[in-house]
Amino acid sequence: MKTTPYFAALALALATASCLAGAATPALDTALLADGSRLTLDKKGLHWLDAQGKPRASLPMRAKQLDVRPLAGGALAIVLDADTQRTMPVELDLQAGSLRLLAPLPAPTFSVEAVCLYRDAQQLDHVFVIGKAGISEQWLLSGQQRLMVRRLALPPQSELCRVDDASQTLFVSEPGMGVWAYPANAEQGSSRSVVALRAPHGKLAADASAMAIGQGALALLDKKGTVLHRHKLLPADTLPIVMPSAQTEPMTRQGDAADDPAIWRHPADPSKSRVLGTNKKQGLLVYDLQGKQLQLLESGRLNNVDVRQEVAFGSRRFDLAIATQRDDNSIVLYTIDAGGEVREAARFPTDLSEIYGTCLYQPAGGELEVFVNDKGGAYRQYRIHRDAEAFSSALVRSFALASQPEGCVADDRNGRLFFGEERRGVWVMEADAAKPATPKMMLAVGKVLHADVEGMAIYHGTQASYLVVSSQGSNSYVVTDAAPPYRVRGSFRVGINAAQAIDGSSETDGLDVTSANLGGPYAKGMLVVQDGHKRLPDGAQNFKYIPWSAIEQVLGLQ
Repeated sequence: MKTTPYFAALALALATASCLAGAATPALDTALLADGSRLTLDKKGLHWLDAQGKPRASLPMRAKQLDVRPLAGGALAIVLDADTQRTMPVELDLQAGSLRLLAPLPAPTFSVEAVCLYRDAQQLDHVFVIGKAGISEQWLLSGQQRLMVRRLALPPQSELCRVDDASQTLFVSEPGMGVWAYPANAEQGSSRSVVALRAPHGKLAADASAMAIGQGALALLDKKGTVLHRHKLLPADTLPIVMPSAQTEPMTRQGDAADDPAIWRHPADPSKSRVLGTNKKQGLLVYDLQGKQLQLLESGRLNNVDVRQEVAFGSRRFDLAIATQRDDNSIVLYTIDAGGEVREAARFPTDLSEIYGTCLYQPAGGELEVFVNDKGGAYRQYRIHRDAEAFSSALVRSFALASQPEGCVADDRNGRLFFGEERRGVWVMEADAAKPATPKMMLAVGKVLHADVEGMAIYHGTQASYLVVSSQGSNSYVVTDAAPPYRVRGSFRVGINAAQAIDGSSETDGLDVTSANLGGPYAKGMLVVQDGHKRLPDGAQNFKYIPWSAIEQVLGLQ
């Protein structure tokens, strides 16, 4: 196979590394550096050689495996200690001309075959530790901290791995089978795809002895440095990243449990505000602004939740929440007292067969209305009344979409309803039940918005209002103007807060946002999102809190 100049240079480095490192000791691995120097690893240690092959520094060790990433003023390398099987980070300092051991990863609980580095979109460094029996781990290097990101199931006996940072792809070689590609970003899950398979399953003539990444391609090399296979790489899309400032305690149920949050503002002390969140396998959870769980209301399989405050019924005012209950296809109504205590107050039956999403609408004239939908596309709009110390509901309008909806939000100030059709996009129409239901598509699934279209909420700023939508298919969030012509303001992702050991978010179902000053980092409001994959470490799903000021900054909002 034709070898490009880049891979030819690497092949030469592989073939001549033993001579450069010391005539009698063959090199186990080598890595080229940007300044033309290289690191080589042999049975005596790790050696740094200049561009002419002259030694600059060495670290005596019995190690195997070597991977490198550039740093300002040097490089970061990792090796695997052959005796302890601990992954050892090493700092290369160009100015000092030195190699320095950093804090190692904790001792593994399994036999390790390979290690490799990954630098993510936030420029955070990760290490993949590949186990002999197929048990593997991903770790985050955060200063002197070594944080477990997740566990993975990878092919057994894999002695070779590399990560392409641009495409966020982990490549793992399986002896006798070939090479597989996995998402390196933990928020992308753990699916795999084929890169190249050994004959008779594919065209690869032999197992790869080395992998090289450069010039937009992955090269599989044999022991002589000959390229066996080249695999074209496509860079991942890049979006602005904001960091969460807090997260809730995980669900007490594993699997797909957390779904939708709603924010309640404390009338006197914003720091005592609450976040309500649904557990699809248990009920309604109530958290404080630090993410601590304060209440669990075992109301059954709840899906979506929404909140309105200061709802007038005659001379009385209530703070209320509603949720959809999938066991009996009902609407559950909750009251919230001045201290943030939540209590179930009523249940209203519906004629829906698979109740799903919901949102509240508070008309200018008072009282409260509820939009609910089911998986078939049907929508119902109910008005909530209070008579004789009891709440009741009455159907005021019905309409439908062609396919499955879920997320919706009503703009009380302007009388608009925004609602998503998961595979098609976001619709808008009049929220007033007395007007015809004539939905208009305001943001279709396409380049910006990726199916499934999930949770949505409205941020009412001092100068503009914005619609925030969960673009689940791209693990991102789209922000548009909440007024015609509904201009798209941008998209962002929620990334890792390494300092607080909070992972990013992905596959978000529900979300909520407020512009209220909740104090601290939330002086300009807060976004709460459901996280489909809890990492750092693996765990049950939860919700992430993001300061609105961070979103405002990365998207240039007012």
